[in-house]
Amino acid sequence: MLKPSPSIIERDSSYYAQAVVSRIVSLAESIPDQPELGRVVPEIQNPNYRERFVHKYRIIYHINPEHILVVAVIHGSRQLEPLVGRIHSVQEI
Repeated sequence: MLKPSPSIIERDSSYYAQAVVSRIVSLAESIPDQPELGRVVPEIQNPNYRERFVHKYRIIYHINPEHILVVAVIHGSRQLEPLVGRIHSVQEI
């Protein structure tokens, strides 16, 4: 089970923050049912890295034959390029 941490949106509305976190967790838990439903991450261009969206957040995951790993949840306005190296290292765990 994912353990989300408090977010920046919680400062504005704890109700909205909880709703967004709940939707992110629900989406993450549903990914194994249809992992290829997400689009290929444009910055990575590897079909094993996919992403789905919840509101303005990108849920990025890696498809592996043994498991699916959510490697990042980031706000859509944030640049992904500086994080690509970290994303690759997380999937090796």
